[in-house]
Amino acid sequence: MSATDLLPPASPSIQPPYYAVIFCSQRTDATPDDGYGAMAERMAALAATQPGYLGVESARGADGLGITVSYWRSLEDIRAWRAVTEHTAARDQGRRDWYRHYELRIAKVERHYHWDESAGPDDPVPVAQR
Repeated sequence: MSATDLLPPASPSIQPPYYAVIFCSQRTDATPDDGYGAMAERMAALAATQPGYLGVESARGADGLGITVSYWRSLEDIRAWRAVTEHTAARDQGRRDWYRHYELRIAKVERHYHWDESAGPDDPVPVAQR
């Protein structure tokens, strides 16, 4: 799996509470040049312009299994993103052309921890706590 667009670690502008939209999907056996990549890039760019958008993390395996987690300040911001016309059209095309199935979960992030190798064996440090 490869990851793209990871959030900056311990970004002070991304402190709990916030919301995670977890999109798990299984691609069809469509060809690599079927427009999926271009649409995914367009949706990522469009989402980044929406009020309340905080960032995204995404990975997809060679078997077509993918997980994308987008982060939002509020449930209202998530609802507004869902209502964006171009996003609606992309969802419809995804159901028709690109996905075998998908699941979407929305979770409230109450705590956020960060660790990297420079910290040595110490436990992760909370980025912020409510």
